[in-house]
Order: sequence, then C-alpha cells, then structure tokens
Amino acid sequence: MDRLTLTRLDDILDAASNARILVVGDVMLDVYLVGAVDRISPEAPVPVVRVDGERWAAGGAANVATNIMALGAACDIVGCVGADAAGRQVKEELARSGVGVEALIEVAERATTVKTRVMARHQQVVRYDRETDRDLEAAPAQALIAHIGALAEQCDVLVIEDYNKGVLVPAVIRAVLDSGSRHGRPTVVDPKRRRFFDYAGAFVFKPNVVELMDALGGLSVHADDPAWLEETRQRLQCQHLLLTLGEHGMALRSAGGGYVRVPAVARSVYDVSGAGDTVTASLAVALAAGATAEEAAVFANYAAAIEVSKAGVATVSPAELRKQVRLAVNPEPETS
Repeated sequence: MDRLTLTRLDDILDAASNARILVVGDVMLDVYLVGAVDRISPEAPVPVVRVDGERWAAGGAANVATNIMALGAACDIVGCVGADAAGRQVKEELARSGVGVEALIEVAERATTVKTRVMARHQQVVRYDRETDRDLEAAPAQALIAHIGALAEQCDVLVIEDYNKGVLVPAVIRAVLDSGSRHGRPTVVDPKRRRFFDYAGAFVFKPNVVELMDALGGLSVHADDPAWLEETRQRLQCQHLLLTLGEHGMALRSAGGGYVRVPAVARSVYDVSGAGDTVTASLAVALAAGATAEEAAVFANYAAAIEVSKAGVATVSPAELRKQVRLAVNPEPETS
C-alpha cells in the first residue's frame, strides 16, 4: 500500500478527534531570529543577518505534542524544563495549543534546551543550541514515572521522543514501555543513539537511516532487503520497525513477515526541520484512531511531505492532509 483513500483518511481523522496520546521525552524551545542578508561581515567571511523579527515554538517532544493536537487528537506531555524564561515560554506555547502540561515539571538544576535558528530569506543561516544533556537526577525521574503511571491508562498511544538530552533515563523508558504493555497501549519510539537498545518491547520503533547506521556501528543499512530488516527488527525486539529514508520514503518491517516500502510523496522540499517529529506524531495519531501500522506509515508519509514544504518546524492540519491525499489519488495534470 502506498496510498490512502480519502474515505479511509476521513475515518482515521474522525476517530482521532476522540483519541488521547501521551508524549514522554526531551522538551525544548525553538527560537527563530528572522531577517535579511545584504552584506558579508568585514570581520570574517560570514553573512551579516539584520534581524527584524523573532518568534518561538515548542520543540522536541513538545513539537510532537503540538503536531498531535493539530491533527485533532488530545495530548498530555511528560517531561521537564528549567526554572527559566525559556521553560515558561515552552509551557505557554504548549498551553496555547491545548496540550496538557500538568506533568511538565520544573527542575531548577537543569536549563531548558533552546535551539536558536537564524533565518534569512526563509533559509537557515546558522543554528546555535543551549542545552543540558546529563542524565536526569533520581528525584525528578521518579516524579516523571509517577505522572506516567497516572496518565498512561487514559491514553490510547504512548510516545517516547528521545533527543539525547538526558530525560529518558532507563527507569523512565521502562515506565513507559511497561505501562504500554500493562494497559494494552501501543508505544511509538523515536530513538537516539545513547539509549538506542533500551527500547525493547516497543510497538513501533522509528529510527532514521543515520541513527540506525550509527547504532549498528557504521554497518550499511539495507532498506530494500526484507530479510535484513527482519533481522534488525528482531534485534531491536519491536513489533514494527519503521525506517525513515528522507527523500526515499520509508520501509516498514513487521512481526509476522509483513514488509512495505512507502515511497516519498513530497513534491518539493523546503526545510526538513521537524519532519521526524511530524512523522512520530502522525504515526501516534493514526494508531490511536485504529489504523494498522501500514496505514499509519502511509498517513505519516503524507504528513511529512506537507511539513517539509514549509519553512522551519511546522504542524500539519487535517485539511492539508486531505488535500495532499486528494492530489495523490487524482494528480493534477501537468501544464505545458
């Protein structure tokens, strides 16, 4: 399957309005300094950006949460921010989107992760990060575990969003996976290298090619080889291995022998920032709405095509998805 019918898409989006998803992971603030470049610095061969605007957005796990809300589902987030202005801004951005933030705790000893992108003519000139990536201390980790235990049963899908910022210590990871198993809830994992092999038991494990290659010690990735993907899926001990391939789409290998190659549908790629978050959010929403893993992968593939056509980290709406699928089902004729 490489397409969804409009009828099936409508079924999924309608069901999503009654779904609730729990996102656990590394929360951050995205800052955009927007301006124009009209000269090169006399001090070094770098462009001078004259900043004339600034905006903020929820990033990392918080971006996954806002994407979930944009697709019509409800969402709670479990994570931590610092006792700082950036942390307060993240909470405001999430609350504005309708995300439940009662389980987003403040940890005074940890600064909120901030990614600042300098943009000129809609192109990213440079990004600089302020972050703390040491492992979360025992006391706040236990607070997160308590929140996971309280929220998991009332959610339809549990998401782990790992950005290597230290919040997802083994005890927190285990709490999410065990809660999913105990309550019969699918778990969707977006991994990073530090704890790559700690997610055994996940329902959907969603690395990209670079992440998987790095985790396997530099070995080549064979997305078009079902046997190789099956061996890797078994090594990762997940039900479904969804490998994202950028402009080449996705490959899904499932327990029981299922293999699906999902081709990319993006007509133009403007900015890949946040595309992985959109895929994770879309997968979770589709699964929460009763989609199969195959349907969820195709649904997420369409959402990613929309997201990369926008500048910066962005969300995707049901209306945009319907338009994207309509174009795929009935392509517009080329004009000479």
